[in-house]
Amino acid sequence: MDVLTQALASMRTGRSVSVRMNGRAPWGLRLPPSESAGFHVVLHGRCWLILPQPGGGPAVPLRLEAGDVVFLRSGPGHVLAHDPDTRTGFAGAEHFQSDELLGAHDIGGNGELTSLLCGRYPLDRARPHPLVSQLPEVIHLRTGDGRHPQLTAAVELLRTELDGLRIGASGIVPSLIDSLLLYILRAHLDEWPGRAPGTGWAAALKDPAIAPALAAMHADPADSWTVESLAARAGLSRAAFAKKFHAVVGEPPLTYLTRWRMTTAARLLRESDAPLAAVAARTGYGSEFAFAKAFKREYGQAPGGYRRAAHAASVAAAA
Repeated sequence: MDVLTQALASMRTGRSVSVRMNGRAPWGLRLPPSESAGFHVVLHGRCWLILPQPGGGPAVPLRLEAGDVVFLRSGPGHVLAHDPDTRTGFAGAEHFQSDELLGAHDIGGNGELTSLLCGRYPLDRARPHPLVSQLPEVIHLRTGDGRHPQLTAAVELLRTELDGLRIGASGIVPSLIDSLLLYILRAHLDEWPGRAPGTGWAAALKDPAIAPALAAMHADPADSWTVESLAARAGLSRAAFAKKFHAVVGEPPLTYLTRWRMTTAARLLRESDAPLAAVAARTGYGSEFAFAKAFKREYGQAPGGYRRAAHAASVAAAA
């Protein structure tokens, strides 16, 4: 069971949105803070990403080249521009109000061309999975140095599809954009040591003992898992497994199991009309009452109220 894929899926609250931006110098694009995670891919040319610093310090420009990919975990306000000192040619966030995945917008003057794919992934920031909340605010990956061949291939496929817009592009491009998020995080986790050597989710997903236990919990959250049965999956004694899991993941095994069960339940409530008894059974609770009590303790409201609020928010977003 792919823990990374499931963790991201549990946080998705809608469809990805992206636009193609073609800027000719002088140009600038000012984007306000967003509730979604953001991303930018430089398809052609070069530009600068300008982010405000925590605490109101001066912004530090980040130079981006063709093939570079940037992921912004919590959607901070920022500027993209042909020059870090530009004061002209700014476009605003109105370009991101469209749901046209293949739409393109031309901004700026008549100078050097920079072409970007800009967009956002709607992820639940109220209760993020710890795998995502441990990520840095900004992930900057270069695909021109040979370190991330799969990410490079994904960027090249996107570039080809957006440049040519051949038959089938409307089905291919959305899938590539969704896959891009997994490629970004895979590439980042491959080179990120975590909070300390051997700890954090980057380490947990690769650890030969912890990874099988996490995969088992994700594959079947309804199973009556115990520390002993999870330790058997890990090939360790009960005490050794419990100690290692807590040290690497940051919480005890059964605490994480409860977290994952509640995360799974919330997703089922948001995305399906399954009866509460069925949701309870699929998340390891023998009765609807026990499930409702556990869910309210985690989310602060009963499952039925959570489902109604989620559906209302979905309708409002689609209006």
